Amino acid sequence: MSRNKIFLFVITIIMLCGTSAMAAQSTADVPVTQEMKDSARQKIVSQAKTGGNKAEEYVIGHGDVLSVQVYGEGDMSTESPAGSREAGVTDGLRGGVGGVTVRIDGLISLKHIGDVDAVGLTLTQLADYLKVLFATVYDDPVVTVVLGQSNSKRYTVMGKVAQPGVYFIDYPINLVQVIARSGGFTEWANSEMTLVRNNPDEKDKGLFNGNTLKFDYDNFLAGKKLEKNVLVQAGDIIIVH
Repeated sequence: MSRNKIFLFVITIIMLCGTSAMAAQSTADVPVTQEMKDSARQKIVSQAKTGGNKAEEYVIGHGDVLSVQVYGEGDMSTESPAGSREAGVTDGLRGGVGGVTVRIDGLISLKHIGDVDAVGLTLTQLADYLKVLFATVYDDPVVTVVLGQSNSKRYTVMGKVAQPGVYFIDYPINLVQVIARSGGFTEWANSEMTLVRNNPDEKDKGLFNGNTLKFDYDNFLAGKKLEKNVLVQAGDIIIVH
């Protein structure tokens, strides 16, 4: 082979490699249309409104990390393993979790079917929804959706505690446990706390004055008004005075 031919061969290989590294899947390569996705999602949500899902089931939110598997085909994520949670969040320094992250636009990206709207669905609803979409690729797919890491359920602690900040709700936690988790009171704190909640539950409304609940730690230690030691919900703001 002459030098010129070798040179042209090398240049061709370099150009092909460069093109591959910058390649992106076009929407034309995805067998599921947006109309099909919208129709399937609407059907799943409509079924839930008629009593098809339990109210206490986890609802997917922004930032959650999900594992999506099709039996016999493996992981459907298009991402590399997720890293630790966002910087600046007090209680989020766990190791990386593999899966697909729910983006700020509410979408997740999956192999073969592209972007899918996941926010607001339960894990069961999303699995049923994806089964419909993956059926365009696989014959009668068995789809499993697992919550790898909950990043969407958060509460905020402010005021006179050792470690104020934003915390994740990884397990049920009440106001007394919130104080312990945030390092306890500072030397300037009194025993009073205010919980601000956007929409108090019907069962808790009697404890709230509008959107606020007053909790006195000294009263709790004395065995008084124990019912005010409520469980924290996503979006709650706790102010320690």
